[in-house]
Amino acid sequence: MPVHTSMRPQVPVTLLTGFLGAGKTTLLNRILSEEHGQRIAVIENEFGEAGIDSDLLVNSEEQIVEMNNGCICCTVRGDLVRILGQLAERRATGEVDFDRVIIETTGLADPAPVAQTFFVDDTVGRQYRLDAIVTVVDALHAPQQLDEHHEAQEQVGFADRILLSKTDLVTPAEADALAARLKGMNARAELMTVHFGHTDLARILDVDGFDLDAILEIEPDFLHDVAHEHDDEISSFVFRATRPFRIGKLEAFLSGMLSTHGKDMLRYKGVLDVAGMPARVVFQGVHMMMGSNVGQPWGEDEARESVMVFIGRKLPKDIILHGLEQCLARKGA
Repeated sequence: MPVHTSMRPQVPVTLLTGFLGAGKTTLLNRILSEEHGQRIAVIENEFGEAGIDSDLLVNSEEQIVEMNNGCICCTVRGDLVRILGQLAERRATGEVDFDRVIIETTGLADPAPVAQTFFVDDTVGRQYRLDAIVTVVDALHAPQQLDEHHEAQEQVGFADRILLSKTDLVTPAEADALAARLKGMNARAELMTVHFGHTDLARILDVDGFDLDAILEIEPDFLHDVAHEHDDEISSFVFRATRPFRIGKLEAFLSGMLSTHGKDMLRYKGVLDVAGMPARVVFQGVHMMMGSNVGQPWGEDEARESVMVFIGRKLPKDIILHGLEQCLARKGA
């Protein structure tokens, strides 16, 4: 994962996703009309020959770019790179000015290729910083959508924040059941409700969900022994250890795991205690791309613990957990 430095800070980017009709545009309207004092560039992607979402957006001075010749995650990924580059050039010349970018994807988009764009394209990586993936989930229709549509599960699995909309249309018991299901799929994402786009914007902007330095607070509230009626493809689990990792063993295991299961590993991140190192090692990845750096030093009397979170599609949990155990230093060593 490349590290970029420049005189001008990278522009934070929020990827706004969610299945068809979940309420993404309503939320975007809310963000654009909020008195937050920031100028926002919006990149809209509507699947089909003619986009209609821009007509629903509030009248504003924001820079709105509509990508309507295909799905942002496949046929127009090159266009995303081009548009981000053009926006950066116009910003550098003073033609436009903006403090952040929001990309609203079509409801059928897989977020992975969009997220990867910020790590595989050096020019984009120098100019922009992917801040977070925010997924809006329709409480009324989500149970059926999650059962029937692979994309709906992918969107939940990649999320840093999950916003539950239309909870007024379901019973409290139904909302609780859906929340438990979403937590089982992605326990590291903060879950909150949104009503007609109204939510605490401070909790969905500047999240630092893709910032290695921000992973040090990783302590997700994982649910244990939750009974699920649905065999969801996407699930999450955590690995914890109080013995340090042997770095050579760990690197070899992770390399093999990525070559075998990388396409099914949506998001993974962690804070590691590595034998012989006085500081934490922090890492995260998206599919086959993984990056790491040295974090804060361990305190002299601090209890060291490694915490790793995995979110993926039908991952062999027991095999992965056992393999990681084999990478730890022996007791007493």
